Amino acid sequence: MKRRTALTAAGIGALGVAAASATPALAEALGDRPGGRPGKFVRGADISGLLKNEDFGAVYRKANGRTGDAVKILADSGVDTIRAKVWVDPVDGYNTKERVVELGKRVKRAGMDLFVDFHYSDAWADPGKQNKPAAWAELAFEDLVAAVYDHTADVLGALKRAGVKPTLVQIGNETNGGLLWPDGRWDQLEQMGRLLAAGCDAVHDTVPGAKAMLHLAEGGNNGAFRWFFDNAVANGVEFDAIGASYYPYWHGPLAGLEANLNDVAERYGKPIYVVETAYPFTTGDADGFANIITDPEPVAGYPSSPENQTYWLEQVAEVVKNVPGGLGRGVVWWEATWTGVEGAGWDPADPASGNGWENQALFDFDGKPLPGLRTLGKL
Repeated sequence: MKRRTALTAAGIGALGVAAASATPALAEALGDRPGGRPGKFVRGADISGLLKNEDFGAVYRKANGRTGDAVKILADSGVDTIRAKVWVDPVDGYNTKERVVELGKRVKRAGMDLFVDFHYSDAWADPGKQNKPAAWAELAFEDLVAAVYDHTADVLGALKRAGVKPTLVQIGNETNGGLLWPDGRWDQLEQMGRLLAAGCDAVHDTVPGAKAMLHLAEGGNNGAFRWFFDNAVANGVEFDAIGASYYPYWHGPLAGLEANLNDVAERYGKPIYVVETAYPFTTGDADGFANIITDPEPVAGYPSSPENQTYWLEQVAEVVKNVPGGLGRGVVWWEATWTGVEGAGWDPADPASGNGWENQALFDFDGKPLPGLRTLGKL
């Protein structure tokens, strides 16, 4: 699964260059920011692949070994927020509006909050690919802006009518290089800003009180964060929260994450979340499809093990909790329930594709919860 593809566009190095200090225009746009007040600390799990996994026979167990509903097992373990991605028209019919509403109702019944992650694509969107949905491919730019607003409002409206009000809504996924390429690519800053603003406006109009979040990968790359969010502010994007992906084997040392989150909190005054993180509990493979992380020591000195999976979760959470001003607001484990099941692969267009992530789930190969799940629920 090639989910983490490097940005290769010419000149993309600009993403890593930060201004030494806020420009006057930026300072004016930010205005007098309120001091950070401690709020709820999200103990979250992304389970976007759960419904597909269940349909192909995945079994989840309680700590005593008895089978159970994965959503309820997460809630009973202390998880309080579920993140779920939305695609526009995926080939396999999963992660659609209807499926997210289905999952959202289960999340609400279990007493948890829903966090919606809009990709604005028919499949994966990440730093290396931000492909338009097929139905939007030929739209003029003004119509594309309207499509972002309408799609966002449509999904959130369906959730609202079902009695599910998301608390967090992510506008784009790992948008380091922009979204909806080429119109909203990193080198089209004004257009990128308008697309992001359309999504944020739809959140505020449809589910008042929910936080509209912008999300970047490379949680330790301060230059990328300053570049992106300075431009978002300059282009009038009214976002409420900042999300970061941080995988320790890809995104550098914890000190880099700490320095970046602390700087971003001071610079923009917004709540900050690590909305994707993970670590392997084994080098084993459950489905015959090569794992993404196969190194016995993904980070030097920390072999893949249940203990080190828990250790890295605790370390990331500690960094977030120590963000100044109470602005560090939560951690979300990515694809906590994505265990290895034949047929439930990563590619929505290829039923034969496998899962390269099952060694980083929070359930083992027998479907039992790992120690990391208990730790997540107690953060």
